[in-house]
Amino acid sequence: MPNYIAAIDQGTTSTRCIIFDRQGAIVSVGQKEHTQIYPQPGWVEHDPEEIWRNTLEVIAVARINARIESSSDIAAVGITNQRETTVVWNRRTGKPYYNALVWQDTRTGELVSQFAENGGQDRFRAKTGLPLATYFSGLKIRWILDNVPGVREDAERGYALFGNMDTFLTWHLTGGTYNGQHLTDVTNASRTQLMNLETLDWDDDLLADFNIPRAMLPQIRPSSEVYGKIASEVLPGVPIAGILGDQQAALFGQICFEPGMAKNTYGTGCFLLMNTGTELRHSTCGLLTTVAFQAAGQPAHYALEGSVAITGALVQWLRDNLGLIQASSDVDTLARTVEDNGGAYFVPAFSGLYAPYWKADARGVIAGLTRYVNKGHIARAVLEATAYQTLDVVKAMAEDAGIELKSLRVDGGMTVNELLMQFQADMLGVPVVRPTITETTALGAAYAAGLAVGYWSNLDDLRQNWGVDRTFEPQMEEAKRTKLYKGWQKAVERSFAWED
Repeated sequence: MPNYIAAIDQGTTSTRCIIFDRQGAIVSVGQKEHTQIYPQPGWVEHDPEEIWRNTLEVIAVARINARIESSSDIAAVGITNQRETTVVWNRRTGKPYYNALVWQDTRTGELVSQFAENGGQDRFRAKTGLPLATYFSGLKIRWILDNVPGVREDAERGYALFGNMDTFLTWHLTGGTYNGQHLTDVTNASRTQLMNLETLDWDDDLLADFNIPRAMLPQIRPSSEVYGKIASEVLPGVPIAGILGDQQAALFGQICFEPGMAKNTYGTGCFLLMNTGTELRHSTCGLLTTVAFQAAGQPAHYALEGSVAITGALVQWLRDNLGLIQASSDVDTLARTVEDNGGAYFVPAFSGLYAPYWKADARGVIAGLTRYVNKGHIARAVLEATAYQTLDVVKAMAEDAGIELKSLRVDGGMTVNELLMQFQADMLGVPVVRPTITETTALGAAYAAGLAVGYWSNLDDLRQNWGVDRTFEPQMEEAKRTKLYKGWQKAVERSFAWED
């Protein structure tokens, strides 16, 4: 029986390979950053071939670090990836026609406006769970087809292939031009705006609207299933058996298998996902409906997702733009010099507000200032802004899903800040649970792969692996919580004043 399971975590700034043992503990890591390409304002690209080379390198490094001599000691590989980032490459040569268009890329803004003229921003939401936006893959594919010479002709002949990063890496790992498997999983497919959430297949009407040939699209498969074996010498013969988009992988790695269970990833921004079970729930409160995961032969689980643009980035702004702290970690020390926010609220709408407000023209404000307020109060308001924005999303989820949150599982860099985690629990009025293993994105992909090959027998094995580092219990009285949140809501209203 193999001793290990591996996960490839292909992220926005770097690619990692993490090897786990049967208890879900990290055995070794290989990591390498890749180049961020900015051809002009709003355009963000990656070189897919650089990422492919880095992937091979980090697998080799992780294997060497773990002293794994035989690839047979690894039961399977899971893949998790930056969602929506779009690659189109030639089936015969394996070469991309153009750089990958990263999820952050906004060059399709004009296309968004054109499509919204006929049916509005939500014209595809009923089928896809997504509003028209520059994020999703469909319009990125359309841009490549319309702007890169020869691609549309090759796509119609079946020579040009589309994939998010999971698809591109799987195709190369399983043989590329010789026998590469052209596939994706339901979670990544649900972020293209081309898949019907009910049928879990590409939708012909959507493809016609977007003018995208079906021949270039990958086969849609479950998130936990054996897809093929690795042909590369870095891990020859090892099956690829799990694929999940990064936020869904974190949900799976946090063992959020039941309806109502939710996780929040605290990074530059926040991504909060709640499992809503096998029932498709459409949002009326500005959230996204997406596929959470699907095991082979089982119905898909769905999720509601709420994104917050600025959380950890606000701490960086406090450091870099105002110089109030020397390092991001200093915000905790500064915030602890005071007992509360002194009446100050910070709404970080630097580029508008995301869920549940969707106010693109909102702008950042600091509200409630008096002569009493000092830099400690500002630091505390900066941290509290993350908790308030999370509460906004949780309230929207409760209304959409009809499910009250019982606890929130958390991961990401900001979770080391215990002042923030305690305030988050106080504002939500439910326990905030930080796990022992915080690499939940890679762990989720490893779990999906391990289940598919029998490395773990069932979900109960994974539940037993999950360990709690600390639980933050709510301590604040309801009256105080209500008063603080009303202050936040007033501050948010002030940020709307810049709309035209």
